[in-house]
Amino acid sequence: MTKEIKCILVDVDNVLISEIEEVDAELGNPNCKLINPVKFESLEKMKPLLEASNDTEYMIRSEDILTIADPTPEVIAKYLELTS
Repeated sequence: MTKEIKCILVDVDNVLISEIEEVDAELGNPNCKLINPVKFESLEKMKPLLEASNDTEYMIRSEDILTIADPTPEVIAKYLELTS
């Protein structure tokens, strides 16, 4: 199965790089699963979404996502290095 790695803008200053899966959920409930999300500030400055947690999967509502984009090959390589 191919990993679908995306840039996810959750607000003006917060970009996440993550595998993302859409899941079935009732209206208003989280319907996107983020797998191994990392905060992106620059190629050299990427860190886990929540450093205080060992969790690797997080649920989010698609309504809370401003936009989704394809990351550059360099960002994907760095992400895979950090999460593998």
